[in-house]
Amino acid sequence: MEASLRSVSFLFLAFLFLPNFFFFFFCTGLPDVRCIDTERQALLNFKKHLIDPSNRLSSWTDDGDCCHWVGVVCHNLTAHVHQLHLRSFPDYESVERYEAYERSMFGGKLNPSLLDLKHLNYFDLSFNNFSASPIPSFLCSMKSLTSLNLSNAGFVGLIPQQLGNLSNLHYLNLHGYRPDDLYVNNLEWLSGLPLLQHLDMSYVNLSKASDWLQLTNTLPSLFELQLSYCQLPFIPPTPTVNFSSLLTLNLSGNHFENTLIPSWIFGLRNLVSLDLSYNNFQGPIPVDLQNMTSLSHLGLSGNNFNSSIPNWLYSFSHLEFLNLRSNNLQGTISNAIGNLTSAISIDLSRNELGGKLPRSLGNLCNLREIRLSSNKWSQEISEILESLSGCLSDRLEILDLSSSQLHGHLTDELGVFKNLVKLSFNNNSISGLVPECLGKLSSLRILNLGRNQFDGTLPQNLGQLSKLEVLDISSNMLKGVVSEVHFVNLTSLRLLYAPGNQLTLKVSQNWIPPFQLGALSLRSWNLGPKFPQWLCSQRRMLSLDISYTQISNMAPPSFWNLSSQFRYLNLSHNLINGEIPNSPVILSASAIDLSSNHFKGPLPCISSNVHLLDLSNNLFSRSISHFFCFRVNETKNIGHLNLEKNHLSGIIPDCLMNWSNLVVLNLGNNNFSGSIPASMGSLTYLRSLHLYNNKFSGKLPSSLKNCEGLVIINVAVNRFAGNLPTWIGHRYTSLMVLSLRSNYFHGHIPKELCALTSLQILDLSHNKLFGSIPRCVKNFRAMATNNISNDLNSYRYISGYGKYLSLESALLVIKGSIREYNTILRLVKSIDFSKNNLSGEIPEEVTSLQELQSLNLSCNLLNGSIPMNIGTMVLLESVDFSMNHLSGKIPSSMSSLTFLSHLNLSNNNLTGKIPLSTQLQSLTASSFIGNNLCGPPLMDNCTINGVKPNNENTTSKDTNGLEVDWFYVSMALGFVVGFCGVCSSLLLNKPWRIMYFQFLDHIGYKLKSIVSL
Repeated sequence: MEASLRSVSFLFLAFLFLPNFFFFFFCTGLPDVRCIDTERQALLNFKKHLIDPSNRLSSWTDDGDCCHWVGVVCHNLTAHVHQLHLRSFPDYESVERYEAYERSMFGGKLNPSLLDLKHLNYFDLSFNNFSASPIPSFLCSMKSLTSLNLSNAGFVGLIPQQLGNLSNLHYLNLHGYRPDDLYVNNLEWLSGLPLLQHLDMSYVNLSKASDWLQLTNTLPSLFELQLSYCQLPFIPPTPTVNFSSLLTLNLSGNHFENTLIPSWIFGLRNLVSLDLSYNNFQGPIPVDLQNMTSLSHLGLSGNNFNSSIPNWLYSFSHLEFLNLRSNNLQGTISNAIGNLTSAISIDLSRNELGGKLPRSLGNLCNLREIRLSSNKWSQEISEILESLSGCLSDRLEILDLSSSQLHGHLTDELGVFKNLVKLSFNNNSISGLVPECLGKLSSLRILNLGRNQFDGTLPQNLGQLSKLEVLDISSNMLKGVVSEVHFVNLTSLRLLYAPGNQLTLKVSQNWIPPFQLGALSLRSWNLGPKFPQWLCSQRRMLSLDISYTQISNMAPPSFWNLSSQFRYLNLSHNLINGEIPNSPVILSASAIDLSSNHFKGPLPCISSNVHLLDLSNNLFSRSISHFFCFRVNETKNIGHLNLEKNHLSGIIPDCLMNWSNLVVLNLGNNNFSGSIPASMGSLTYLRSLHLYNNKFSGKLPSSLKNCEGLVIINVAVNRFAGNLPTWIGHRYTSLMVLSLRSNYFHGHIPKELCALTSLQILDLSHNKLFGSIPRCVKNFRAMATNNISNDLNSYRYISGYGKYLSLESALLVIKGSIREYNTILRLVKSIDFSKNNLSGEIPEEVTSLQELQSLNLSCNLLNGSIPMNIGTMVLLESVDFSMNHLSGKIPSSMSSLTFLSHLNLSNNNLTGKIPLSTQLQSLTASSFIGNNLCGPPLMDNCTINGVKPNNENTTSKDTNGLEVDWFYVSMALGFVVGFCGVCSSLLLNKPWRIMYFQFLDHIGYKLKSIVSL
């Protein structure tokens, strides 16, 4: 009996405590459960082969519990590793944050030790940098995986078909890092993934997968399909599809051959998200879309739809995101837009919309973003702000009305948008003062008023916007003084972008701003004459542009100590003087522009991080051996180096091997001497070489043959000698500018130069060349056709500022004077052979160069006539044939040269009448002197037949009707009489005869003495 009672008591107690036991067991797990040793060891082996620059996996230690490691999730009962979260998180908010992300990315290799994680079902490696590595094949054996995310991880190559073995996958994301990094030969392996619900292969090259629709259509559980920018050639016009579960379809950026959206897409009535942006669809917005009323996201941007916005679109009551950007949409926005009550974001920018914005837009109380830029709104800005002043006043975050031809004044209505995080009125026709009411926008994070026509000065209450992170007031007409008051509470400011105004900053010498900027551009402000000391307090600044700011003293050493943190530094076009310290400072910004200042002393040393360096137009002097040979074993990444217009001297050291990434090298206008080092031939990426106006001598080194990509060679005004190298014609198939002017080259012009079919500018003037002009000049195809090449458009992009600056320039003698061409250099086509010893005729073949604008053959020994069909060269603006031995008439076809503004035919043997044309008669007489020419603009007129008019005093006709010019008759008679008079005196008068011959002997003796000297 007692035993029975004990049993009942035990059962009662067990029943009483059993629920608590199960709750503890299942909800909290067993306290002694630790990760399995084999799995911990597998993870440690995996870590060994990873590159972890920011030590994110520091918790992964030999004696640690892997279930508590960063990124590892274990099952709470079995302790098996179920999930690996190794994603990196890109942050695009600022350059500083993005750099932090780059430093946190994993790299290296994936170790197959992960195969020991038999229960792993979730693996996320997205947004890392496994560059140049294929997707590891061992992943295809991890059959327990239900989720695999390799998006933007930097993998390259063929996607393994064995991924089809992962039959339990629900989620597969292979989003490419860059186009063409990943590709497939087919998608048949998708048939092995029957449970797949999410498939993202965006940026994977699927151009060979012609059956992509057929195969994705066999996935019965698929509810999200992302195939954007996959190079899909077309959408098959499949009559029926089985996408019964599909909710999201993204086919954007494929530029399909289809011009119309296939009808089967409109049958997907369950879709909530459809993105067909950036394809080649044309015509009106398809009316069949009106049946897809479940859509919450509709993207049709970047197509060629040319209709108005249909009214039925405004009835989509579930639509939250509408993007019709960059089409050719016309007409006005209907007042019915107020029916889009769920709308959060509306983007209608870059269209041809016009009229007035409907007031009903202000009734969309859920709106956070409105983008209406680059349209033609015909109303005042105050009307728009007033219509948005209802329920949106404290909710709107982004308002973009840039480039919309708005007019009027910004009024106090702007102050009602208290939660606005971005305001953009770029490039409008808005005028008037920037209003004081800006201070009321207390929640502003981003304020963009750039590229407008604001005048006046900045309101002081701008300094009250304590949440402001980005301020853009660039390219306006703002004037006046900006003081410390304007920045008093801008503690959150990270980017101040205000170039292109006429503002003056006046702050105390000891001012320390309340902000720490990441980027600053005050180009064209007045910051001088002293260097702004407050810049030295900015410890996070990555980008600085204070060019054209009237600074005229030295930069303090504390500023140069900050130089290592910059990625972009522009101090150009000031009068900053002094030396740049070489120790411990080493310039390391990616782009450095210190041009057009008064810096002196030796060149500063640079690190391998520099990609662009412009020190031109300064007072740097001395040798540059230390510059080129600094850290001689370190490969430099610099692509653009400009040292022109300084006082640098000495030879170029033969240590250019580690500068092999140079694309543009400009050493022009210095005092360099000696020969070109052979190591310059190691610059195999070089496209532009400027060595003009120095004292280089010797021959052009044959090692330059290796620089086959050269587009510009400018070695003018030096002391180079020898024959013109024939290999120039063989090697430089892309050469467009060749300037050898003012050297000591001699010999013939080699016919091999005619192989330079891309040549647009050829200057061989001021040398010692002889022989004839080769007839093969007709092969200069670029001078004969109107194709404009972009190879002379060498630009640098200034990161963060959207600025492109021209890198290329050339000094050319055109229209009788030296001119510098830069931005329009690619449009210039010119030949200059002047001041040589060339002989023979001007070849008729030169007239086939019908795109030539300037032709200079002056100061040679050319003979023969001017080519008769020179008038076919209709684009000629400048022609100089002076100081030759040309004969014959000026071709009448020259009157067809309607663009001709400079002509010099002086000092030849040309005869006859100057042809009549507006251009020729507008020139000065000096263009034709030294010939036997007549007619305007010369004072010597001609008759219609080219003979002087009748004059009764000097001419008459004989009895046969022939005209006799008595002037010439009397001149001949006078000569005979004078000659006879002198000779008879000498013959008859002996003393005169003796004195005359003594005089001749004396003159002969003097001449002999002079010649002997």
